[in-house]
Amino acid sequence: MSAPHDFDFFVGEWDVAHRRRTDFLDAGSDWEEFPATNRCWSLFDGAGNIDEMDVPGQGWKGLTLRLRDRETGQWSLNWSSSRSGRLFPPVIGRFTDGRGEFYGDDTHDGKDVRVRFVWSGISSTTARWEQAFSVDGEKTWLTNWVMDFTRRDPAGSTPDPVSGTPAA
Repeated sequence: MSAPHDFDFFVGEWDVAHRRRTDFLDAGSDWEEFPATNRCWSLFDGAGNIDEMDVPGQGWKGLTLRLRDRETGQWSLNWSSSRSGRLFPPVIGRFTDGRGEFYGDDTHDGKDVRVRFVWSGISSTTARWEQAFSVDGEKTWLTNWVMDFTRRDPAGSTPDPVSGTPAA
């Protein structure tokens, strides 16, 4: 069941290994890989958070604002990139048995797409995020972006829930 502290695992600093398709809609396209760093901090006593990702090799930064709707218990994940400066349409969903699934509608290269984000492999030191698109009403999905997160200081103390930095 979804809860206000579902994303507490993500508070802190992470190294990120990106793997994404060069064409998000082509299953035969190549994969490119690149590193990043990420820092996440809590908002609203755990019912929200924000993270900023720095991808220096690609020349951009990104951020996600996550908010839990108190009435529905669902989370909205709202992404933006320094490349556009715009907020993308949110994906909405929840965690069940340690796996988060979030869905939304968007466009890519002029085509309507159904978007799915999946959070899995969550531990105190690791997490995985995957993005997939469907252009056929969710009959098939094409995973086009995967991020594997590794906590930057796994031996350190628990991160401060407000700032996201390790406590002294």
